[in-house]
Amino acid sequence: MSENDAIVEVTRGGCVESRHRVSAAVVDDRGQLLAWLGNPELLTFFRSAAKPLQALPLVTDGVTEAYEFSDSELAVCCASHSGEPAHIEAVSSILGKIGCSAADLVCGPHRPFYRPAAAELRERGLTPSRLHNNCSGKHAGMLAWSRHSGVEIKEYHHADHPVQLRICREIGDWTGAGCEALPMGIDGCGVPSFAQTLNVMAQAYARIVAEARREPEGAAGQVTRAMTTQPFYVGGTDRLTSRLMEVTGGRLLAKYGAESVYCLGDRERLWGIAVKVEDGDKRAIGPAVIELLSQLDLLSGEVLKALDDRHTLAVKNTRGEVVGEVRPNLRVQRAG
Repeated sequence: MSENDAIVEVTRGGCVESRHRVSAAVVDDRGQLLAWLGNPELLTFFRSAAKPLQALPLVTDGVTEAYEFSDSELAVCCASHSGEPAHIEAVSSILGKIGCSAADLVCGPHRPFYRPAAAELRERGLTPSRLHNNCSGKHAGMLAWSRHSGVEIKEYHHADHPVQLRICREIGDWTGAGCEALPMGIDGCGVPSFAQTLNVMAQAYARIVAEARREPEGAAGQVTRAMTTQPFYVGGTDRLTSRLMEVTGGRLLAKYGAESVYCLGDRERLWGIAVKVEDGDKRAIGPAVIELLSQLDLLSGEVLKALDDRHTLAVKNTRGEVVGEVRPNLRVQRAG
């Protein structure tokens, strides 16, 4: 492996069977590149790692105040939740406050990520609803913004709808790219998704945690507080995003996105971090993120030990026997 390679390896019988290449960027709020893996200028989609940015207009434009959102309700607007009862309750509460229902959500239904919740639905003979979609909180927030702004809620997922244009401007501002320059695709839940290079994505997170420190009651401060004090609502039981914020006492702001993109903000050092497993395999993201954070001295001692089961993963066969492991093999490159 060359010094610029960053790999998560999958072993079997003592041999490396598969390799997942990783790229990452670590920057400060001024955009200075501090450290990296692979290609720190890799272009990729934010996917759900954009959700904290997408939620900022809810605070800036007075939506959370008008509808008296709790921190858990603001957190679920930033979530890729597991479909657990508390998540469904939080999303339903938002919809009730704004006079909407699950029928107004355009995200398609899927089974809850949390297996006991999915099993309970099966046992009761129920099918998943749109509320169980991991993005239902984000969609409820978009509906809330539309209601508060007095615009039509139908087709709120379209790129030319006022809520999507507002979000595009917000992401354009935080990335410094401008809305018009953002490459756009359609996310898994049907709304626009925007792409940027990893270093720019990392800077956006660095700017968020820096702004949250300067203005705790501003939009960035409120979103950061909601996510870091209510981490369960951002992910769920045993989800890496929730666990990272829990075990670090909220020092890390963390958000996973589909196709194995991961963004973090360190609230003490005011750093932003963006990580991408280039083939999109989600089994590699935990080992990659935890090893990167460890080498950056952002996780150590008991905190690192508490995440050991996500740092190296066991590969098991159908008999439940451990036959290999998923392990990081990477070395952080540092500026200077």
